[in-house]
Amino acid sequence: MELLMQGFPIFLLIFCRITSFFVVAPVFSSKGVPNQFKIGLSFFISLLIYLTYGIHQSIPQDMTYVLLIVSEIMVGLLLGFVGYMLITAIQTAGSFIDIQIGFGIANVLDPMTGASVPMLGNFKYMIAMLLFLSMNGHLYLLDAIFDSYEWIPLSNDFYMKLYGGSITEFLIRTFSQSFVLAFQMSAPLVVAMFLTDVGLGFLARTAPQFNIFVIGVPLKIFLGLGMLLLLVPSFSYVFGNLFEILFESMHNLLGVIGKQPN
Repeated sequence: MELLMQGFPIFLLIFCRITSFFVVAPVFSSKGVPNQFKIGLSFFISLLIYLTYGIHQSIPQDMTYVLLIVSEIMVGLLLGFVGYMLITAIQTAGSFIDIQIGFGIANVLDPMTGASVPMLGNFKYMIAMLLFLSMNGHLYLLDAIFDSYEWIPLSNDFYMKLYGGSITEFLIRTFSQSFVLAFQMSAPLVVAMFLTDVGLGFLARTAPQFNIFVIGVPLKIFLGLGMLLLLVPSFSYVFGNLFEILFESMHNLLGVIGKQPN
């Protein structure tokens, strides 16, 4: 009983970090994954981590424990949020493309998140998730949360790093990087649609008798889908590069909050 009373608070801290990670992490946070599965997976992973890292840990048994719970939840949320923020760059790129083609007014419900997203963004997102699973990306996410206990042990200086502003600065840089990646992924189609608009503008000036609105909408849809058809084979390379940046960003976050193990 004494051993249980000593080990349960440590296990609870580990369980808080793992559960909060699965709340926002890509793939695992999907509405298609049952909550019972998330809780059960969190429990067994927490048990493995406790048997690996937590047996010889000692934590204070006073009000400081509440602060430890909050810090563990924040660490798990930050790790998952960094991954999720970079994945949403795909939907952001789809939004740029949809606005240019004219699909921006026709959003669809994303079954993964339950939110209303652009059509092409949802299409690219589904391809990205299939590639992510085929590349065992979900296993790399589990490796990241396992390794986080070597970089960020239960007794860490999370609040000092948060007060110093290094975590906020990292999140701002990651958000900027996510936006840049979204623009880079959508650039070919956006530029093609811009040149189409320029051509339609010249046509409207040289031949006013043409109804540019009637001609332009189907023309932009036809050209946009044709360009998308040509770019689909390159998605594997583009998304592979995105996933590398995702895991690198999570690794950098571990370095910002904690320190590299010896």
